[in-house]
Amino acid sequence: MNSILNISAYKFVPLADLANLKADLVSQTQARQLKGTILIAEEGINLFLAAAKESVRDFLSWLKSDQRFSDLWAKESWSDHQPFNKMRIKIKSEIIRMNHPAIQPQAGRAPAISPEQLDQWLDQGHDDQGREVVLLDTRNAFEVSHGSFKGAIDLGIKKFSDFPEALSSHSNDFTGKTVVSFCTGGIRCEKAAIYMREMGLQDTFQLEGGILNYFEKTTARHYQGDCFVFDDRELLDPQLAVSSQAK
Repeated sequence: MNSILNISAYKFVPLADLANLKADLVSQTQARQLKGTILIAEEGINLFLAAAKESVRDFLSWLKSDQRFSDLWAKESWSDHQPFNKMRIKIKSEIIRMNHPAIQPQAGRAPAISPEQLDQWLDQGHDDQGREVVLLDTRNAFEVSHGSFKGAIDLGIKKFSDFPEALSSHSNDFTGKTVVSFCTGGIRCEKAAIYMREMGLQDTFQLEGGILNYFEKTTARHYQGDCFVFDDRELLDPQLAVSSQAK
């Protein structure tokens, strides 16, 4: 029985009181016996949590009572065991490391398209203006090896901070086309899509909520394989269940 609720969520929002926020997060997660990872930085929050559904949802209610997180959107999946060994809460320089401090999603994000809109574009073979659509996988090569969108460009990077340099060698793949970048839950594309637009690729969009949201909102007909996640479940299939290919 899938009794454990797993959530992933992030928000780019200016945070100034990191030490106090960390102390509150430690107290609130301990009180509810949550496990997982929460990263906070001056640019925002990124979290992965798991526990009984009542505990997880009660924690989210508490977190959203802070106006800065009132519209936090959590993507859900279920498992029959706790996929995390402990609770980790860390203050970082970035909640997703890119090493480009000028890229600040908290100041304004790049345009996004819904999973349903992406399916429509892929079904018809072009966007609404008749432009060819190119899918760009911003994840690490190891993650890509377990599954991706059909025909997506894989930059072959080992870590996300390699993205800017790797992108430059593929510039010809995007000329005159509409680019849709994607990742697991959307956070990497918040920075990738902004970076691409600043590099002159103005017809660039990010997939809202990433692969996990695509799995939830569509039949995943344009995706092949599973989605790697960074917990003990390892691989989720398009039904957001632990894949039969997982160890």
